[in-house]
This record gives sequence, structure tokens and C-alpha cells, in this order.
Amino acid sequence: MALSDDRRAKRNVVILIAAQALLGSQITMIFVIGGLAGQMLAPNPCLATLPISLIVFGTMTTAPWLSRVMQARGRVTGFITGSLGGFAGALIGAYALSIGNFWVLLIGSYMTGMYMAAQGFYRFAAVDTASEDYRAKAISYVMAGGLLSALIGPQLTKFTNDLMAVPFMGTYLVAAAINLVGIALFPLLDLPKPVATAVKEAGRSTWEMLTTPRITVAVICAMVSYALMNLVMTSTPLAVVGCGFTEANAADIVSAHVIAMFAPSFFTGHLINRFGVERIIGIGIFTLGLAGVFALSGVELFNFFGALILLGIGWNFGFIGATTMLAGAHTAAERGRIQGTNDGIVYACVTLASLSSGGLMNCAGGSVETGWIAVNLAMVPFLVLAGGALIWLVRR
Repeated sequence: MALSDDRRAKRNVVILIAAQALLGSQITMIFVIGGLAGQMLAPNPCLATLPISLIVFGTMTTAPWLSRVMQARGRVTGFITGSLGGFAGALIGAYALSIGNFWVLLIGSYMTGMYMAAQGFYRFAAVDTASEDYRAKAISYVMAGGLLSALIGPQLTKFTNDLMAVPFMGTYLVAAAINLVGIALFPLLDLPKPVATAVKEAGRSTWEMLTTPRITVAVICAMVSYALMNLVMTSTPLAVVGCGFTEANAADIVSAHVIAMFAPSFFTGHLINRFGVERIIGIGIFTLGLAGVFALSGVELFNFFGALILLGIGWNFGFIGATTMLAGAHTAAERGRIQGTNDGIVYACVTLASLSSGGLMNCAGGSVETGWIAVNLAMVPFLVLAGGALIWLVRR
């Protein structure tokens, strides 16, 4: 029976990898140019990264209700809804640039967050038909699709940045087209039918689940891994360009970072099965700390590349490990509530990290270097929180 389930799961994983690679490339594109476009239009430099923050805020506010849509109507409906949001967001972003309106750009960014929320559920869809032995691998392989998006997105950004008279407008239009093409993948998925409402209500309450130690720690570690990754990555293009390097350098660094985020996914699942999910999360938290140390050691291209690569690896181990821990701690009937709640909490913290990133980078000191130092020092208390929570769980 497990073999049959895994054959079905592997087919779904292939489709989800394709979706992650194609549709996910728009996120790397918009994250590279979002801060730069914001800096070009913002009335105050402290607001430069607000477009990126609105993407994450859109994800935070969309994830809970989108998860419930998937519980009631199925994953495919939710994924298509997210892609339509991404399509609308990219078109609005292009329009905002054409009229030079920062506030319209924020509306488009919020809509893009709807796509990002849907993409976050690809990893959960991967385990809907997977056996327990294949669960961690399925999550890892789908996340590995982001490696292709890391290669596609920044290269498309380089090609489309100056494609039109208005800088970055071409990038947003290409992102809109990507959404329309990617929608065709989702009807190919073979996923379970939605769980009936009566069955769904039979599970634990959301509060009961959140206060279960294993779920609590999974949420904390996912939250810290994703928020710290976003905190540093959001400021990176501004720091790179502010230190005298080019936008192409910034795109290459972000590309290296996203590759580091997803390349380990080819073996993260195997490592979790062999060494245990707690150890892999712990390595991820430690690697995030190393990224901060590397960033604080200088502002040369070597430092930026090294810090962002370590940041990506740390996110991979921490976030995939936390996702695997959560996926094994609830029933199918509880899935819609706890997965949506988890992603809502995670992206709420990522939103705060993104907002803080711009403020720390542009307003925490008198230079780019001091702003960059402030961004990286801000990681410390959250690393302590995640590490402490993980140690507490292991000692239990």
C-alpha cells in the first residue's frame, strides 16, 4: 500500500517541482528588484523595502483563509487562486512603475503575497499522498524545485530590468506572464478529495494543537528560520549597491543565496531520516548564526556571497526540518487549520522582519555599513529563542 501511495506521491512531487521552479521564479525576480523599485519611488528612503514587506504581509493575511479554501475545495483551487493573485499583483506593479506611484506599487506587492502564500503550501501538498518514510524526502524534493527558480529568476531579472523605458517595468510584466503559464500545471495533480466539514471539526482545537510541545517548537523554528532569512536578504541588494557594487552583482548574490536555499533539498530529507529532525533543525539554526558572523566580518563581495550562501543553507535545514516536524504532528482532519495557522504566524514574523530590515538598513546609522551591521546583529535574540526551544524539546 505504501508503495502505491509513493508512486502517486512521486508523480505529484514532479508536478510540484515544476510549479516551484516556474512560478517560484517570480518571487526571486520581485525580491531582487522590489527594494530597488521602492527606493526609486518611495517618498522616504526608510520606506524603500516596504514593497517587499507588503508581499510578506499579503502572504501572512492570505495563508490562513487560503488554507481553509484548500481544506474545503481542494489544493488545486487554492493554487490557482494564488497564481491569479500573483498575476494581478505583477500587472499592478508594472502599472505603478509606469505612473511613478509608490502606493500603487504596494497594492501590487500585497497581491503578489497571495501567490507566495499558495506556494508555501506546495510543501504540504507533497505529503498529502506520501507514506511516512517518503514524507521528509517529498518535502525536500519539492523545495529543491526552488533551485531552478533561483537560476531562472535572477537571469530573467537581468534581461528584463531595462527591457522597457521605465526601469523594472519589464520584469513585472514577465512575472505576470509566468503566472498565466504556470496555472496549467495544477489540474495535473492527483491529490485527495477535501475533508468533509463534520470530520474536520472532530480534530483538536487550534489552541490545543499550538500548545502541543512538538507543534510549538516546529512553529518557533520555522518562524525564526524564515524571518531571519528574510531580514538579511531584504537588505542585501541595498547593502550591495550602497557599498559601491552594481545591480548585476546584487542579482548574482541573491541568485547564489537562493541556490543555497534549495540545493541542499536534494539530501535534506535523507539527512532527516538518518539523523533525526531535531539535529537537522539545530544545524540550520547554527548555520544562520554563522551567516551573521560572516556578514559582520566585512563588506566585500566575498563577504556578501559567503553570508548569503550560509543564510540559504541555514534556512533550508531549519525550515524543511520544522515543516517535517509539523507534518508529522497533526491528522488529515486538522491539516487545514494548523497549516494555515502555522504559515500565518511564520509570515507575520517575516513581515515584521522585512519591515525592520528597511528601517535598520537605512535609518539605524549614518552609513550603509552601520545599517548592515544593525541588520545582522538583530538576528541574535531570535537565534537564542529557536535554539532554546529546540533544546527544551529534546530534553523532554
